[in-house]
Parts: sequence; structure tokens; C-alpha cells
Amino acid sequence: MSAELVGVIGIGILVVLLLFFRMWIGLAMALVGFLGLLYLQGYKQAFGVISTVPYETVAYYPMSALPLFVLMGVIVGNTSIGEELYYTVYKWVGSLRGGLASATVLACAVFSSITGSSATGTVLMTKVALPQMRKYQYDDALATGCIASAGTMGILVPPSMGFIMYGLLTEQSIGKLFMAGLLPGILLTVLFICAITIIATFRPEAGPAGPMVTFREKVVALKKIWHVTLLFLLVLGGIYGGIFTPTEAGAIGAFGAFVIVAITRQLTGKIFLDILKESVTTSAMIFLLIVGAFIFMRFLGVSKLPFALVEIIQQLQMSKYVIFAGIILLYILLGMFLEIYSAVTFTIPIVYPVIVALGFDPIWFGVVVVLVIEIGLITPPVGMNAFILSGTTGIPLATVFRGVVPFLIAMVVCIILLAVFPQIALFLPGTM
Repeated sequence: MSAELVGVIGIGILVVLLLFFRMWIGLAMALVGFLGLLYLQGYKQAFGVISTVPYETVAYYPMSALPLFVLMGVIVGNTSIGEELYYTVYKWVGSLRGGLASATVLACAVFSSITGSSATGTVLMTKVALPQMRKYQYDDALATGCIASAGTMGILVPPSMGFIMYGLLTEQSIGKLFMAGLLPGILLTVLFICAITIIATFRPEAGPAGPMVTFREKVVALKKIWHVTLLFLLVLGGIYGGIFTPTEAGAIGAFGAFVIVAITRQLTGKIFLDILKESVTTSAMIFLLIVGAFIFMRFLGVSKLPFALVEIIQQLQMSKYVIFAGIILLYILLGMFLEIYSAVTFTIPIVYPVIVALGFDPIWFGVVVVLVIEIGLITPPVGMNAFILSGTTGIPLATVFRGVVPFLIAMVVCIILLAVFPQIALFLPGTM
């Protein structure tokens, strides 16, 4: 049996373990990688890999950025910072037609810049924004659609856990990936607001205007977002300016978040313990995924399957954009069934060598990967954000999925713009 065929069988076994046995993806990748190495190279090399890779991976210095950014996001998510952010944005744009929905999108975009989580933003805005939109008789489809869709920006707007994992697995600069996600995040925010404006223009009853607010009230409301602005400038400004590395930025951001919640008297003993517990649990889950991915990558490297795939694709003589479109479809399908961490760790060892061989920029591709997985988070039948929103509100899934359609179109437009104008993602990294 050829090594390449063993690689194909290994991927098939991995899919079976994930879909039918619901095995944790990190453990499944480690198990398949170990068994594959055992068959191809013998027990000495296989046991050598599983005895060294976990330590080498966890001890790798850039890995420390991951729990630090998780900690910063959890601190923010367990305090009232998100609610105050929505309150401020609501004061500025809530009086416009469709303004409450636009305020939700803007609040999610800014909130994402300090949490890096789609689920956190979705849950928070469901709790804060949905009651306000229902109060002013917003259409349930528009209200839930904008919340579920805007929540996905948590994995696009930096700092993003998706970018951190992609950078670790591909050995790309995490700092450049963060910067690459900033302008696409702004572009997607604008496209979402355009979608809301179009809906409110043609169907005014779907997004009525909120109460009028004086300019003085708007200015006063800005004082509630000083902490968000400070954290954002501190973390991303420091990385962009070369003042500190992403790992150091994570430490500074986490420390800054602790100082902010302490100054604002939101850090009780119970909240502190909850923050530590959630941070440790999330970080451990992601570490397991990455360790499993590196063991699986060792197996794929020995099987030479990625190189065989590159040769096959090159012999097909197809346009690289046709192949790229197929990869995009694959990620959208995976996003329906897997959360971003699993989708990235499962596919990058196979897809990344193909992308590099086709001549695509790896930093640009990282942004595209995160964006298409965002689409999967709100696409039926298993869009995770839609399920979270429906489960917490009791609104039928059919209503939520109907509401996300305009935002799905906006995401597709964003991907097309990135494909036609890759400098949208590459401009800021190029100036670092």
C-alpha cells in the first residue's frame, strides 16, 4: 500500500471519527496521526512523535499569545463593557431608519476587536439589542439576522483566535494576520449596514427609526467606551507600530482588561473565578486541537499526500481560481458543521500546500478562510450562531435563517471584492 493511499485512508478514518463517533477533533487527529506513523514508520518513530510534539507545541513561545487573548476576551465578555458599547452606538445611529440594527452591527464589530469570539458577541447582542429592536417593533427576521451575522465578525476583526490558529499552523506572522483582518472587517461592517439600509428603505416597517437623541447626549455617551478604545489602540496599535509582539500584546491586553474592570468596580471574587475557569477551559480545548493538528501534519508529511495533491492539481491544468472556488465551497460546508477552530485545524494541513503552490498569498488566504467560515456559522442546516440565537430567544430557526440571507449576500460580495482587490487585506501588513 502506497504512503499516499495511507494518507487518504487516514483522512477517511478521521472523518468517520468526527461525524459518526463525535470524537473530539484534537484527540481524533492525534490518534489518526499516531496510527498512520505507526504503520508507515514503525513504533519507535510514532511514539517519538507523540512523546515530543505535545511538549514542543505547548512550549513554543508564540503559543502563549493564545491563552492571553482568550483571557482578555473572557474578561470583557463577563463584564458590562459590551452593554455600554451598544448603548453608546445606539445613541449615535439608533434614531435612523434601521438604526438599531446598524447599531448592533457596529457594536459587534467594535466588541469583536477585544474578544475574538463569535459566540460571545452573538449571546451578548441577543441579550442587549434584541429587546430594544422588539420594543420598536422591528421585524424578527431582520433583528435576528443582523445579530447572528454581526456576531460572526468576532473571528474576523482582530484579535481573532482563528488568525492565531492559522498563523501557528502555517508559521505565518500573527501580527500581519491581525492587521490583514482589520480593513476587511471594516468593509464587511459597511456592507452589513448597507444591507440593513436597503431593507429599511424598501420595507420601512421592518426597521423603524428609534427615538431622537440630542447631540449633547451623543457626546456624553462616548465616555462609556473609553475602555474599549484604549484596549483597541493599545493592542493593535502596539502590534502595528512594532512596539511589541502579538504575544506581548496579549499580555498587555489581558492586564489592561483586568485593570479596567477593577477600576470600574466590576471585578468581584465570583467573576474572577468564572473568568479563570472559562479561560483555562477554552485555552485547553484550543491547545488540544493544535497538538492534535501537529501530530496529524507529521503523518501527512510522511505520507506525502499534500505533495501528491499539488501534483495532481497542477496536471489538471485548471484555472487556479476554479480550484480556489472549490476550496471556498469546502470551507462553507465545513463551517455549517464545525466551529472555526476545528475547521481550521482539520483542513489547513491539506489545503495550505495547495494554496501556496497555486501562488496565492498565504496572509490573504488566511483572511478569506476566516471569512468563509463566518458564512458557515449562519448557513443552514447547522449554522452555529443561528442555533445559539434561536435557542436563547425561542424564535424559530426558519425566521433566523430567513433573516441572514441579505447578510450572506453581503459576505459573498466581500469575498468577491477581496478576490478582485487583494490589497484590501494586504495593504496594512505591507506597511508594517
